[in-house]
This record gives sequence, C-alpha cells and structure tokens, in this order.
Amino acid sequence: MNEIYFNIDAGYLEGIVRGYRDGLITAPQYMNLTQCETMDDLKLQLATTDYASFLQNEPSPLATSTLSARCTEALVAEFQYMQQNAAEPISKFLDYITYGYMIDNVILLITGTLHERDTHDLLEKCHPLGFFDTMPALCVATTVQDLYSTVLVDSPLAGYFRECLSAEDLNELNIEIIRNTLYKAYLEDFYSYCQSLGEPTGSVMAELLRFEADRRTVNITINSFGTELSKDDRAKLYPRLGNMYPEAQTKLARVDDMDQVKSILEQYSEYKIMLAGVSMNASSSSSGGNSSGDLSLEDRFFAKEVQLNKESFEQQFHFGVFYSWLRLKEQEIRNIVWIAECISQQQKDKVNNYTAIY
Repeated sequence: MNEIYFNIDAGYLEGIVRGYRDGLITAPQYMNLTQCETMDDLKLQLATTDYASFLQNEPSPLATSTLSARCTEALVAEFQYMQQNAAEPISKFLDYITYGYMIDNVILLITGTLHERDTHDLLEKCHPLGFFDTMPALCVATTVQDLYSTVLVDSPLAGYFRECLSAEDLNELNIEIIRNTLYKAYLEDFYSYCQSLGEPTGSVMAELLRFEADRRTVNITINSFGTELSKDDRAKLYPRLGNMYPEAQTKLARVDDMDQVKSILEQYSEYKIMLAGVSMNASSSSSGGNSSGDLSLEDRFFAKEVQLNKESFEQQFHFGVFYSWLRLKEQEIRNIVWIAECISQQQKDKVNNYTAIY
C-alpha cells in the first residue's frame, strides 16, 4: 500500500463507498421489481431501496422519465457527498471521473449551438456530474467559435481541446469525431494519472481503463461502417491503451464488417469467452443488457463491465472502488429504467432483459 496516497481521509471515504455498494439492488429485489404490474407497484417496491427518499413525494402515476431523473439525483447526491469530503489526491481522482460527463455535456452544447438552439434549455439536459463552475457562461456563446474560446479558457477540458482540436473542427459533420477525440485524450490522461498513484490503485484502474479503451475501440470501428470516415482516420480515434493496443487496433482499423471484428476479438481469451453465442449487431437488444437469450455485443460489454467493477471491490485500500461503484450504480439505473419501460409499455415478456449485478 502506498501510504503517501492512501491516508485516513481516503480510508474513511472507501468505507462510505463500500457501504454504498452494499445498498445496490439485489437479485431478490430485482425479482420483486419484475413482478410489478403497474408503475405504482414499482414505486412501492423501490421504497424498500436506497431510492425511497427520492421517490416518496412523486405523484402517481410515476413517469419513466421522472423515475430516471430521481434515480440519477440519488447517484449524484452520493457522489457529490464524497467529493465534498475528499482531500488530495482522492479529490483529483474523483474530478477525473467527472471529465467524461463534461465531455458529453460540452458536445451537447456544441451540437445545440450548431443548430441554433437555446443553450439555457440545453443546460437542463446536461448530466449533473458533468457541470463545472463556468459552464453557465457557455450560454452567452452565439457561435461555435465563441463556445470553443470559452471552453478552451474556462473548463477543466481546456487541455484536451488545446491538444486535439481547433475551432474549425467544430461542425456538425465532425461532432462524433470530436467526442471520440476528446475521450481518447481523456482516457489516456486518466490512465497516466492512475499509474502515478502507485499500487494497488494503478493496477486496478489499469484493468478497468484498458477495458473501457477496448470497448470504445470496438464501438468506433462498428459505428464507422458505412460512413465517410477513412480507415486511417478511424485508427487515429483509438485510445493508445487497452488489451488490444496496438496489434489488434491496427487490424480493426482495416476491417469492413462485424464478422471480421468478432474474429479479431476472439484472439483474446477474455473476449472469446465473452463473445460465446453473441449476436453480432451494432445495437443492444435492451437498454441495460440482457440476462438470457440472444445477446448483442453491447449486452456482453455491459456484463463484462459489471464483472470487472465487482472484482475491484475484492481488493482493499485503493481508489478504484469509487470508479467501480459509480459504474455499477449507472448499470443499476439502466436496469430500473428498463424494467419500468417494460411495465409502462406492457412488454412484460422482455422485463428480465437486464444485467444483474448482485
């Protein structure tokens, strides 16, 4: 254990996040949720979980969108409590976790500006974990050039913009390229920072971030099929890390279809097992994964992510549990929303198509 980086404050917060982990919905609770016939029944069942206080004042019938928003509020409240009680270096680690949400928020604002939408309305759609102090100031931007200048100067993402992009890059045709370019820079920076923290945080986070890099590499490959993105430009979007870096990335940059993607993934033992019986299509069969039946590639990635994040809790005295808890909590919210959608749309035959956690 690296005593420099793991102090009393970190130990206190690790105890809190492990307590949060123990509050995740269990298999018997999921069974009760899937047996609900109405949204009011679902609300009653969720009253036995950590979401109770966030739902108690909601009128009936409970809308799925409201349920999603309140569950997200619970997640944000718990994460922000840890941020408020964190000191260096764990506070910086928690800040790094939020940068991914900031990227999505900034991309949303760029897209809205390109389409001349009211950025004040867009702010309401931004993820709370991706807010930064000067974000409301972005609303004064009337052009993408103004927005770029504001982001470059005032946001925690300034370094990524400076390194990767110019104002001329900000146009509608490039929007997903911009997102992936920023996320590539972010992942590489986060990985480097985690390694600087020493063990065991370095090794735990290396495994988690290598998986995330592999997943993004595969998704970039699949989403580029049938587009004008050249194979050389595709390769430039891959994060320079991961189990598939660099050899498999070089191969993925040249493929033309899903079968070739699967053939490359099956050269890696961890992904060969994951892909057994997978349906090779680009979209998921459900919003939160699938517990049975014909699984898509995205479903399997969700399940693999859950497995890796559960395993990070098996080690002690490291920062990876904060990252893993957040990812598991997000999967839990996807599960709840999926079950709620099936109930509200009377699609109970699909209600079990979620990725169980515990």
